[in-house]
Amino acid sequence: MQGEPRLIRDLTGLGLTTYEAKAYVALLGRDSFTAAQVARQGQLPRQRIYDVLGSLVEKGLASSRPGSVVKYAAVAPELAIERLVAARRRSMESLERTAAEMIAELTPAFTSGRAHTDPLEYIEVLRDAGAINERFAELQNSVKHEILVFTKPPYATPPQENVEGLGVARSHTARSVYEMSVFDDPKVIAGIRTFIEAGEDSRFVESLPLKLVIIDETIVMFGMQDPVGSGRDLTIMVVEHPSLASVLKAAFESFWQQGLTLEEAERQHGLRSRRTA
Repeated sequence: MQGEPRLIRDLTGLGLTTYEAKAYVALLGRDSFTAAQVARQGQLPRQRIYDVLGSLVEKGLASSRPGSVVKYAAVAPELAIERLVAARRRSMESLERTAAEMIAELTPAFTSGRAHTDPLEYIEVLRDAGAINERFAELQNSVKHEILVFTKPPYATPPQENVEGLGVARSHTARSVYEMSVFDDPKVIAGIRTFIEAGEDSRFVESLPLKLVIIDETIVMFGMQDPVGSGRDLTIMVVEHPSLASVLKAAFESFWQQGLTLEEAERQHGLRSRRTA
């Protein structure tokens, strides 16, 4: 039959299975067929043909004719299609009723949920080194205007390994205050020099109270060392709170004003080294 693949596709769109659609199209070619003839004509598996034809009869698209060999005949297309459309319409009406019932049942829970927010949802607590590095990278990539940093050991990501930070220093306002202890590690100092060459403004102070990152005067990330034990365990908190960011930026500016430039810090460190040599 011309256009048979399209007819099969359209019939399945009205709710028939592919086998049912092929069987119905095959039945159209003659007044009646045996099951074996339908299977052969429609290229359907013999072991499935009786189930397929029985389904067509049940749906009102075919009729069976008893005899020594049962034969099957197609119902006229105008009646068959009308029945398929009607069944589809009933299915859609049922689906719409079910959808309306689900909306009515789910909406109160949704409305109630919006009214109950976690008062601390803007605070994250991180302890795993991998999670800390990943979150720090995300925050650096989110910078729109400015990033301010207090850098002191222990490092989750040492300056010489912070590749993402270099990109931020080249394209945004970036200022960092470092502890003088960074001069004890040549690799760290080399990394800091790379940041300065990329555009970062840097200052150096004797000591810093904590590790700190302030992004766009909105998000802060700060670390607190465990006061008990070795002091190496680090808890990092990320807080999205402009008021807290404003207060911490004021503290940052205070340390910045006290800080030395790289050249001044190098001279002071050199003098110390000669006095202790």
